Amino acid sequence: MDNKYDVIVVGAGNGGLVAAATCAKEGFKTLLLEKHNIPGGCATSFRRGRFEFEPSLHELCGVGTDENPDNVITIFNNLGAKVDWRYEQDCLRVILKGKKEGEIEYDVTLKATREGFLDSMEKAVPGCRESVAKLFALADTTNDALASMEGKDVPNILQLLTKYSDFIKCGSHSTEEVMKACGIPQKAQDILNTYWGYLGVPTDDLNGMHYISMVDSYVSSLPAMPYKRSHELSLAFCKVIYENGGDIWYNSEVTDLITEKLEDGSIKVIGVKVGDKELYAKEVISNVIPNNIFNMLGDRAPEKDRKLANARELGMSIFAVYLGMDCPMEDLKVTDYTVFVTTTPNAREQYNRGADGFYIVNCLNKVIPDCTEKGTCSLFFTMPMFDKDFPKDLKVEDYKKWKNDFALKYIKDYEKLMGIDILSHIEEISIATPVTFARYLNTPKGEIYGYQNLGWDNVLLRSVFNNIGLDNSIKGLTYVGGHAQMGDGYSSAYTTGRDNGNKVVKRLKEENK
Repeated sequence: MDNKYDVIVVGAGNGGLVAAATCAKEGFKTLLLEKHNIPGGCATSFRRGRFEFEPSLHELCGVGTDENPDNVITIFNNLGAKVDWRYEQDCLRVILKGKKEGEIEYDVTLKATREGFLDSMEKAVPGCRESVAKLFALADTTNDALASMEGKDVPNILQLLTKYSDFIKCGSHSTEEVMKACGIPQKAQDILNTYWGYLGVPTDDLNGMHYISMVDSYVSSLPAMPYKRSHELSLAFCKVIYENGGDIWYNSEVTDLITEKLEDGSIKVIGVKVGDKELYAKEVISNVIPNNIFNMLGDRAPEKDRKLANARELGMSIFAVYLGMDCPMEDLKVTDYTVFVTTTPNAREQYNRGADGFYIVNCLNKVIPDCTEKGTCSLFFTMPMFDKDFPKDLKVEDYKKWKNDFALKYIKDYEKLMGIDILSHIEEISIATPVTFARYLNTPKGEIYGYQNLGWDNVLLRSVFNNIGLDNSIKGLTYVGGHAQMGDGYSSAYTTGRDNGNKVVKRLKEENK
């Protein structure tokens, strides 16, 4: 059996899939290794009874359409990966519960498209339209600045400081600081900050450029979902890999990296071990979180790289409840695709409280009416969870009761809040906790995004360090995925897979000259 490749990609998550497709399409002999029997990582689905559930995907941002493509659809189209996209016309509905029982501080539905979004904000907070519009102007500047840096190892600093000075300002200040500088009223800020729950970092520490770009990508491109679920995304890339001569091995967990020591004392990755097999490559791309890579390497791991990983804070996980309902959404009186519910408008205060009182409810039937059988629907509850939210003294024998009680608490809360009956219509239920995600994703504490994008470790700084090679000193090894430079989410993982895959392609082409 041939055991030599140009590129070996470890992990068929979103970033790994795009990186493998990128390398294979460029004609390099590529092998993608996945420990599970299916591709996708978080981009997958599972069945309970007659229902198929998405374990993690709420909606994709930055997709766009063939007529007006954004980053995601551009990546898919350039690789030849075809997906049937469906779009939602509302970004989200946010409900802030009052301090008194049954009291609602505000209940706001934010429309998609910039004009629709601004109209919604103005209706909720009269007089805020002009200041909120400044955020979208900053998003345009950010997009132009990022486009000017694309494909360049070192950005043009003079150009960034002069032509794109607002981009630099956003990149060096928190979301709340940027919003205050735009003159956005506090209530409008509170509503705008709702999306922090998708990232797991409160807006007083979350990079302004990062957050504004994310909000704009939901608003301007419309939230999108694949018609045939996350498997449609994953299999589209698998098709590209196979069509371009690449290979994918499932049930093939990488247990170690094969390295050689260079004259300067550094190490180079030259292959991987899968069971008793040794596979060699000129380049290895990892969709595995660096913590786990260093566990494989042991004493071979460079001290600088270990220190950087240890200095970073692991990101959030989630507690998820998947419900298959025995009636259509109309009978449940469910009218929204995405509803955020919170007990405080202050992101820092909510973060400090942890999972208590903050949750998201999705009904996929709103976007894809036939995602369940006729006469049924599905609901998806998500509670962001941090290390402090998981009971430290929880015993194994009490785990099932704890997770069931936790799920019941939020189902009952939503029933009461919306005046609907959920419990008596549940046909199927499945519950996932950080333990579930840790087992499936093999991340230290079940985190789904790798590391938190904190002020000192934000997307802009990570991208600069990635471009000049300061984030990784192990030669022959490249990282992609949610823990890489772009951080959170599906769209970001596709970007790192493309960008870092192209860097590997560039090195291989130079080597072959």
